[in-house]
Amino acid sequence: MGFKIIFSPQSLERLGEIVRHIAHDNPAAALRFGMKMLDHAQLLSDFPELGRHYPKRVNVRRLLVKPYFIYYRVQQEMQTVEILDFWHGARQEPTLF
Repeated sequence: MGFKIIFSPQSLERLGEIVRHIAHDNPAAALRFGMKMLDHAQLLSDFPELGRHYPKRVNVRRLLVKPYFIYYRVQQEMQTVEILDFWHGARQEPTLF
């Protein structure tokens, strides 16, 4: 059994914003993209170290799902992956972890 995935309130809010933004132009594409992001987050259950270390924060990793990053933290002792945020790669890097 893999690691438990925990979504921070901020990450769920941000994913909702992303999907709503895309849905203005194409609701079907918004649903597909939202599911793609969740599928990649779920991959971390079995492969928690799939993403690269984020050098600006200790114990934070990020996984690229173009054009977004999934920022997350692995807690080995608790066998959890905490999804911290979904962030567009063209934006200035987040600072709120």
